Amino acid sequence: MAEVSGGNVVEMANIYKTFPGVKALSDVSFDVRQGEIHALVGKNGAGKSTLMSILTGLYPPDSGTIKVRGEVIEHMSTHRSQEAGISIVAQHARFVPGLSVAENLFMGQMPTVQGGFVDWRLLRKDASERLERLGLDIDVRKRMEEMTVAERQLIEIARALFADASVIILDEPTAPLPKHEVAMLFDFVRRQREAGASFIYISHYLEEVFEIADRVTVLRNGAEVGARDVGDITQADLIHMISGENVERYVRPRRESVGDAVLEIKGLHRKRAYEDVNLILHSGEVVGLTGLEGSGPGELARGLYALEELGEGEVTLDGKPFHPSHPSHALEEGLAYLPRDRHGLGIVAIRSVSNNITMSVIGQITRWLGLIDGGREKGLVKGFIDKLGIKTPSPKTLVENLSGGNQQKVVVAKLAATEPKVLLLDEPTQGVDVQAKVEILRIVDQLTEDGVAVAIVSDELLELIDTCDRIVVFYRGQIAREFIKGTDEMTPARLLAAIEGGAGEAAHAVA
Repeated sequence: MAEVSGGNVVEMANIYKTFPGVKALSDVSFDVRQGEIHALVGKNGAGKSTLMSILTGLYPPDSGTIKVRGEVIEHMSTHRSQEAGISIVAQHARFVPGLSVAENLFMGQMPTVQGGFVDWRLLRKDASERLERLGLDIDVRKRMEEMTVAERQLIEIARALFADASVIILDEPTAPLPKHEVAMLFDFVRRQREAGASFIYISHYLEEVFEIADRVTVLRNGAEVGARDVGDITQADLIHMISGENVERYVRPRRESVGDAVLEIKGLHRKRAYEDVNLILHSGEVVGLTGLEGSGPGELARGLYALEELGEGEVTLDGKPFHPSHPSHALEEGLAYLPRDRHGLGIVAIRSVSNNITMSVIGQITRWLGLIDGGREKGLVKGFIDKLGIKTPSPKTLVENLSGGNQQKVVVAKLAATEPKVLLLDEPTQGVDVQAKVEILRIVDQLTEDGVAVAIVSDELLELIDTCDRIVVFYRGQIAREFIKGTDEMTPARLLAAIEGGAGEAAHAVA
């Protein structure tokens, strides 16, 4: 961790903010020093986004002061915030996918020649030189849609630096990234810190706070709990500050017996994705699927849900051949999928909680002439809100206004409403706070008690160990090894060794 090199660049003091019926921030103070990475953490709904929205000029505070480099800014606006050198890089990078890297970097300020035409040669030259100065080797002629998620994040940060940003807010930057790309992002951020840039790092991944941050400030229920040097606290201390209590890891009890085989996969292969996959999921069990990014688990889950090609081989669901051509077909057959990208594929943010939960079973609550049976809809939605503990002011509340953990619960409710035989969960606890993670894992256990076979695709090894009856490790598209709960073999070290190719011969049958 680097020594912080300067005084305060940003100072927010005694900030209050109230929305109708909600006290979002109460007497919050927060500061960022030059050349530091300052983490801002707290549960979903703790006030982190509201505080950053005030700093970037999206919301005015009810009271309090904001200083940037010692200057008091009376009326912060988005324009004034940008002028002051403050920029935000959101979890989902904002870019135009069909345009090149160079065009995205210089959006709105591209160099021109006589007649107003774009000087393409100069554009590409300037873009390449600027990225090289930041230590990035990226082909600026490529379209943004060809970039990896991590590269898009780096380009977003670079764009902010090109616009003279000196304080960059990173809002859940690693949530959509595989672990090997997280390291690339962190290395880049550290280099920019050494050059004098300051970062506000918002994340629910507490281990990353200890890896990347110099200081951490905790918010709870809209109030500031405190700011601490990262080197002076433990992860247990930080969890206690965030929750106000000691949050226990949720360890799912081992199932002594499981039900019949529900999903059976024999000799499944798909070019450049996986090969000779043999796997059985039983009613009432949880199976973890893990491996390096691109090794097969995610591709298999998306193939089974018909988001991608499934490939050749024998797949049966409840004893019947299963080869869906569309996600709706998979749902009809009894297989549901919770996507890694809940915003893109899981929820419709501008629709209500009720609409989101019932959209997967709209036919079941529709009466004659296509009219919705209001009573059945209300009963179904209330049942899932109560059962899953979805915290929402009303079933009519827009999903975009819920916390990340509650948004994830809405997606689970939508899938559970279809009464699936098999539920595939792709990184189900990604981007949610520590308490919400525990709640979601408890919900998974409830579903298995109802006889659902659950498969979890994840690289969170401790969560898999705590939750799964079996963990299946993929390596280069093949199943390399299976670990059974309750044995001495199921440890993070042994799992990691198998994930990285140290498991010996690939297994050819896992049941």
